[in-house]
Amino acid sequence: MSDIEFRGISKTYPDGTRAVTDLDLRIESGSFTVFVGPSGCGKTTSMRMINRMIAPTSGNITIGGVDITTTDPVTLRLGIGYVIQSGGLLPHRTVLDNVATVPVLRGDSRKAARAAALEVLDRVGLDRALAQRYPAQLSGGQQQRVGVARALAADPPVLLMDEPFSAVDPVVRAELQTEMRRLQAELRKTIVFVTHDIDEAITLGDRLAVFGRGGVLQQYDPPQRVLAQPATDFVADFVGRDRGYRGLSFRSAADLTLHEIRTVVADEVANLRLEPREWVLVVDAADRPTGWIDATGVASVRAGRALAESTAAGGSLFTPSGDLRLAMDAAISSPSGIGVAVDDSGAVRGGVRAGDVVRILAEQRAAEDCARNRLAYEQGGTR
Repeated sequence: MSDIEFRGISKTYPDGTRAVTDLDLRIESGSFTVFVGPSGCGKTTSMRMINRMIAPTSGNITIGGVDITTTDPVTLRLGIGYVIQSGGLLPHRTVLDNVATVPVLRGDSRKAARAAALEVLDRVGLDRALAQRYPAQLSGGQQQRVGVARALAADPPVLLMDEPFSAVDPVVRAELQTEMRRLQAELRKTIVFVTHDIDEAITLGDRLAVFGRGGVLQQYDPPQRVLAQPATDFVADFVGRDRGYRGLSFRSAADLTLHEIRTVVADEVANLRLEPREWVLVVDAADRPTGWIDATGVASVRAGRALAESTAAGGSLFTPSGDLRLAMDAAISSPSGIGVAVDDSGAVRGGVRAGDVVRILAEQRAAEDCARNRLAYEQGGTR
């Protein structure tokens, strides 16, 4: 078992700065817990106390029921994976030797550690051809994957991650988040992840620990509850006024009825006859959307302008197996007001409007209310 428990943890620095205040928190074994909050709220300090990189002023922390102060700090850290911004890689070592660092320090032969490192590179989605490169020869996203691989190389039960994806661009960050979800589904480590980004926290966490000024824990709940029922005004302000929209990411789009969308291939665009404010979706030979076109765009094509210059960007896409947030975003980002659903190959399945999402949301909430009332009745409560 690798559950982590904070009991009455506080941290006050010599100058009187209170970083963490009376923290009581239990992190279940195999869970993905995100410490989230604004800068200076004690989330990183709290996480770094787990591997004794920072000592608390008062209170104690246990891992698997064992007080961490009873374990030698070096031994403790060798049994805990640790990932920081930009990977924290050793620049003079190859990728392979960076990943093999902890197994070697724990006593494995260099040969065995390198063999294990190659397997971990496969696990985090890195080509083995990168093994003999140095960190400076990698992209930011690759460096971060190497950092994750190094943390996993010794198969630690606990993994600490200190804003690991904040230094990469949004596209790479989304890819790394997806990869992290996949890895956690396979490995079920006890992960403590620090971020100031509420969207990242919602995307990754099983539970969110929202910290406020002075390191005061404001709320510790699953992300759905944090969004739907903020415990304090601070949490409500931090998660934002669009928390209802964010909450759609926890609701399935499978119940949405997809409407037929009128489509056209590029060669037939010039022959279209459209009414004002009427839109048609342009698709390629594989029925994948390339953009929307209206009467003005058709006239532009007839006048000799390129099709790409005459169409409007198609907005985001979603799959029926996705969530309502993606469906709503597809609808409101589309110039036609119709969100495009695609299958796994990218081909058009149909479309939805924002009103469709609102109706399904109302139906889901009504079903949830009915289920709660039924449960209360069965337990002897009143409807």
